[in-house]
Amino acid sequence: MAKIVLKTYIKADRKVVFDLSRSIDLHKISTASTNEKAIAGKTKGLIGLGEQVTWRAKHLGFYQTLTSKITQYDFPIRFTDEMAEGIFKKLKHQHIFKEKEEGTLMTDVFEFESPWGILGRMANTLFLKRYLQSFLVERNQVIKTYAESGDLKIIRTTN
Repeated sequence: MAKIVLKTYIKADRKVVFDLSRSIDLHKISTASTNEKAIAGKTKGLIGLGEQVTWRAKHLGFYQTLTSKITQYDFPIRFTDEMAEGIFKKLKHQHIFKEKEEGTLMTDVFEFESPWGILGRMANTLFLKRYLQSFLVERNQVIKTYAESGDLKIIRTTN
């Protein structure tokens, strides 16, 4: 199974960063480049334990559908979403938030297993891991920008 670990320091309260990270509406903004849309399940507001969302997006030139479910939730410390349906054999994304001086250290632990056996493992090495890491970095930058700007309407108006 491939694994990506990202650490992002954000000068904002941990509760704010936690909520922005689980905001369906902010996720749509952060994934504008892939035209990601929530099409079923929780389609706006803040997602919580046991809830799921189905996304439709264009990745690597192909439209794909992925359903993700929140399987672990400990506000404001961590939550985990896991693929319930989609192209991957397995996908698990842990979001971990630690208070730091004047801010929050947000850690993403993103694990995935591609389909297609050895061909999938080759795709991971050649481009998929790099593509997914770039996708997560872009998403985290949007979370950081909103959190540090104090523009929290996105989580206050969509609950």
